[in-house]
Amino acid sequence: MKPSAIPSFALYGEVAAPGQELLHIEAVESRSRLYHWEISPHLHQGLYQVLWLQRGAAEVALDEWVQRVQGPAAIVVPPGVVHGFRFAPDTDGLVLTLSARFLVEGEFQAVGEAFRALFAAPGVLEFTRDPAPAERLHALLRELAAEFTQPGSTESPVSGWLARAVVWRLAQARAQGAQDAGERAHRHQALFTRFLLLVEQHFLEHWPLERYASRLGLSTQRLNRLTRAESGRSALELVHERLTREACRRLVYIAAPAASLAAELGFEDPAYFSRFFKRRTGLSPQRYREAHRA
Repeated sequence: MKPSAIPSFALYGEVAAPGQELLHIEAVESRSRLYHWEISPHLHQGLYQVLWLQRGAAEVALDEWVQRVQGPAAIVVPPGVVHGFRFAPDTDGLVLTLSARFLVEGEFQAVGEAFRALFAAPGVLEFTRDPAPAERLHALLRELAAEFTQPGSTESPVSGWLARAVVWRLAQARAQGAQDAGERAHRHQALFTRFLLLVEQHFLEHWPLERYASRLGLSTQRLNRLTRAESGRSALELVHERLTREACRRLVYIAAPAASLAAELGFEDPAYFSRFFKRRTGLSPQRYREAHRA
């Protein structure tokens, strides 16, 4: 039976508290063994998580994206992203959970920039080509885990320092990976990122393209040229893709009538939502939900 809502936890299986401040690290096996090495899809509100896979493998689900990941690798999970894991038995790794306060306060504004860059989107950072960065990260995380278990660690600043160092290193790795893949010109990339952020904030309001373009200081033609250069798709396609992804997520994880979900997604007419969804996926909302029940 599907839950009435996507489960939201602080740590997996533990009730989330609004505005909770948290810095926590634990071994993958400490919790995963209790659930037969499988962590069911869930999300965290206001909490940021890094799963460090030192050795072993896991099937990783981030929203509708699913991939098998081999260590060493870091799985980055921003707040609100539905995620789940199916680990190979005896996988070795660590799970770091943070609230933003530990990364952006005081004299650590530079780390705050790294923090925002790292958690701008969910993803997987693989370290299979060059073992040196993986070894440094594993050493930092292992030291953080050891410090976390010491008596009085909540009063000590050391855990916060080590957590900031981990985020800094991961943000460097993510930036380097993007550079190795061939980044576009900085200005275009910044504009494209701003467009995606606007889509994330307003796709449920069904903004017209002219409004997105105006907020970016562009014409709709220039906006389309930008998105095609950066992604190979039109601006409208990207907006519809985000809306479809949210519809798929809610149909799979929330057991509410499709008409109710249509209203939540900004569609005044449930029939139009059904036509839109079928045009995008090839299935009606009901058929899509049935197909994903397993």
